[in-house]
Amino acid sequence: MRSTPPPPARRWDGSPLAHRVRRSLHVSPDGVSRLLRCGQGDRCRECGNRIEWYHRGTQRPVRLHPHELPAAQVPAVCRWHVSSGVAYPGGDGSSWCRLPHAAVCPARDTPPPPPELMGLRRSLAVNTRRLIDASAFTPCPASPGSPAQRGDAAACRPARPVVQLLYVRYLAARPVDEIQCIAQTRRRHRCTSTLLSPETPAGTWRLVPATATSGQLALPSAVMAIYDLSATPYAEQLRWRTQRCPQHATIPTAADLAVADWEPFDPLAHHEHIHNRLPRTRRPGPTGRTRETARP
Repeated sequence: MRSTPPPPARRWDGSPLAHRVRRSLHVSPDGVSRLLRCGQGDRCRECGNRIEWYHRGTQRPVRLHPHELPAAQVPAVCRWHVSSGVAYPGGDGSSWCRLPHAAVCPARDTPPPPPELMGLRRSLAVNTRRLIDASAFTPCPASPGSPAQRGDAAACRPARPVVQLLYVRYLAARPVDEIQCIAQTRRRHRCTSTLLSPETPAGTWRLVPATATSGQLALPSAVMAIYDLSATPYAEQLRWRTQRCPQHATIPTAADLAVADWEPFDPLAHHEHIHNRLPRTRRPGPTGRTRETARP
């Protein structure tokens, strides 16, 4: 590895050469968001169109359409505005506003978008078809035919498991052993390490009653499988909540390059992700690879 040589102080004719001092971005300790940019660009996992992640005043993320729209063309219930990098519902009195992506996502059929936004939704649907034809986006595959087959396939390894930490249940975006760290490395890339590590205490799969919380209605299911981290230390649960690997958990100054994938679990809205059987666990083998173990 060779070090970068310092830039020349003068030009070829001897005149002084002024260099622009590079400034590094820092995370404000008092800010709501830990992202280095107020809007984190991403693509919708359902339709493949571009979105921007913002934090609300309650520190919960929200997906917004990447472009501003005239406020006169957007219904009042769909208007959002961004102030100091934080997204708030409602307009700010200007002639422009932001729009939540869920209102125009072509992969969602219910509830239907307002008539004023049907044109934008059609254009996003055409772009989704172009991405699929160009092999730049692959939609989520459909589930197997019968409910019994779907249950047997998902019981081995839930695609979106329910994780309990800090006395709150969250719906993960991917399997437990694939949840990736969101911290930024020294090369300004996203860390490729996973949260599950052989050096740290792991959670346990448990069957718990599928009861509702926070005044929600109960479900007819008897039990549900969750990945429980309640027995681990508080610092370990906090590391999972911030979605950082063991290495970046000790570096509080490292910024985040993505938004944490945790979604508060709602037994009514996420009923298709409830499984009544314990999944198979994947434990690291002696060579570092994971191996399947039979579920009890």
